[in-house]
Amino acid sequence: MAWSGNRGGGVRRLFDPASGRPGAMVFETNLLHQLRDWARKVAEGDEHAPRVILLVGGPGNGKTEAVEATIAALDASLGCDGGLVSTLATSYHPPEGMPVPRFVEIDAGSLSSPVRTLRLQVVQDASVGGTAARPPAQLLVEELGEAVSSPGTLAYLCCVNRGVLDDAMIHAIDSDLPDARELLEMIARAVSQTAEAPACWPLEGFPNVGVWPMDAESLAEPTEAGDAPPAEAILARAIDATMWSVACAAGPACPFCRSRKLLSASRESASLLKMLRWFELATGKRWAFRDLFSLFSHILAASGTPKARVALGPCDWAAALVEADQRAAGRPKRDTSAALFWLVSAQYQHALFHSWDWTLASSLLKDVKDLGLHETNNTAMGLCYFLQSRASGYMPAMIAPLLDDMDHLLDPALAPPEHEVVLWGGNVPLGDFDARFSRSVREGLDFAIRTRALSQIERTLLERLADLDELLGTPHIRRRRPTAATRVQRAARDFACRITRRSVGARQAAVPDAALLDRFHRLVTDADGRGHELHEVAIQVEDLLNNGANFDVSLSTTFGQPMPPVRSRAILEVSRRRVYAREANVAGRPSPSLCFLNVEAGGSSQPIAVTYDLFKAVSDLERGLSPASLPHSVLALLDTTRARMAGSIVRDKHVQDRPTIHLGDSLTIERHRGRFIARKRGRRP
Repeated sequence: MAWSGNRGGGVRRLFDPASGRPGAMVFETNLLHQLRDWARKVAEGDEHAPRVILLVGGPGNGKTEAVEATIAALDASLGCDGGLVSTLATSYHPPEGMPVPRFVEIDAGSLSSPVRTLRLQVVQDASVGGTAARPPAQLLVEELGEAVSSPGTLAYLCCVNRGVLDDAMIHAIDSDLPDARELLEMIARAVSQTAEAPACWPLEGFPNVGVWPMDAESLAEPTEAGDAPPAEAILARAIDATMWSVACAAGPACPFCRSRKLLSASRESASLLKMLRWFELATGKRWAFRDLFSLFSHILAASGTPKARVALGPCDWAAALVEADQRAAGRPKRDTSAALFWLVSAQYQHALFHSWDWTLASSLLKDVKDLGLHETNNTAMGLCYFLQSRASGYMPAMIAPLLDDMDHLLDPALAPPEHEVVLWGGNVPLGDFDARFSRSVREGLDFAIRTRALSQIERTLLERLADLDELLGTPHIRRRRPTAATRVQRAARDFACRITRRSVGARQAAVPDAALLDRFHRLVTDADGRGHELHEVAIQVEDLLNNGANFDVSLSTTFGQPMPPVRSRAILEVSRRRVYAREANVAGRPSPSLCFLNVEAGGSSQPIAVTYDLFKAVSDLERGLSPASLPHSVLALLDTTRARMAGSIVRDKHVQDRPTIHLGDSLTIERHRGRFIARKRGRRP
């Protein structure tokens, strides 16, 4: 529970073993391997090793852990026997009442064996410190200027976020510091994700500077050294059976112990990690360490906890709900009627995909009251109470936006019915569940039991929903309000089907567009095998950008303006522009997270990123989608690319093909043997 980002485990303080290290271990990344190698080279006196290191990223990306691991590696490489680490630890733990210093400099060479000349400067967080007269951005500019101009006897290690970098660049421009401006502009370009981003390590044009964008690499991918993905290592630590209580107070009904047992299986854990990576690919976002710690804390220890039960541990909370469910008799009450619903929703599958139409609660409650079930039926009222509890306040604020996006993109309840899952007895299309639950909850439940698709508490909940469904079909209930009974039946069947789909689908990554996401994953990560796939995307994008055999440029409008009537248009028509795959720039940079295409534009080329939206649109076009039905994000990307191409084309004085200008609906102007010739359409010049 302490792994969550809003608790003490979410913030790491330098050289403080008791803070911010969930799992009490370091999770390996490509950057850690690179920093350890850098520490070794510095200790060996390698002249080619950068002396200025900038780790760029937002909060929760592991910058503090990277600094501490680097200092430890430098201590070992210099033969300091722990002296370097202890000296820095003392500096970062000042006496009570004194602030933690922003900038620490020590004589590392005097602590090494043998003694040498080496000064070490560490800035653990460049966004803190400073005064009104000298803000952090100005301090960063001054420190970088000194570090870059210093001889090879200085090592400067700094953690900085992008906002401070921008402020530092503004300060360099306003203060007319051309050298600092050039360096900061190159750093800003290097940590971007654009197609023309230069090398980071060493920084292009600055061989003594190394920069690394910590939010560029995915924590759901294996490291280049062959280590397991950091997300997998974190999950393995979270579900380590030796760290869990042997005797659970809730017994087999505990959703958290059930989730731990499920995720201990290779299929379920691999499916979860796959969905986390697919989320990154579909949204362009990256899971930070703090996000992953908070996520696993949420799905394994704190899901669905009502505010009144926050003080209880997970298993004790589950035991309290089991007891409350057993007391559910007589007039329905919120705490007892909804207890089983809360237990089911606490399983990791339903914590990941958590959304329910809570706006249905008020109308559903009215129907239940009209049917006279509000005083006797705990299942009907439990469903109402549960939907009401989903309005707000049941998810940690730190990861709520990420989980909302994940639920929107990857909800197994929305997976296509033809998607097959492997259950007891063979492959089962998800549509088989839809067909059975649409007829009755009982029929769907019997099928789910035969295929062993559900946990014990899920079966218990669906058994009660099946009883409610059958009760709503009896004459003495339906004759009161037949329409209301039908609506409640529909809600119960839909709820039961969604529970089943999410339970099965999350365990096997049966999500919307799973095959397409898998293809896109291979395209992004497999640099050697992406050629044919990327070539097919390039052909489709070329067809979208061009107008048949020509490329049209509007001369009478600017970007974003609607086209005028035909009589007022001025169109420049040139030959078709080609689109082809662009080679990824991997030298001295993190593994690329995007593929790019090159588009011919005048005498140069324009890069266009192959986002998941564009890749999906191209796949939809292959299946017959009309270009007019493309998503707004894809249309905006294409329009922006056309506008950039048009700017290059109209300014190209050496265009090789024959340009033609169409004015209105009747006049055409062409260049012929160095002369411009105008003619009416359909007539000779």
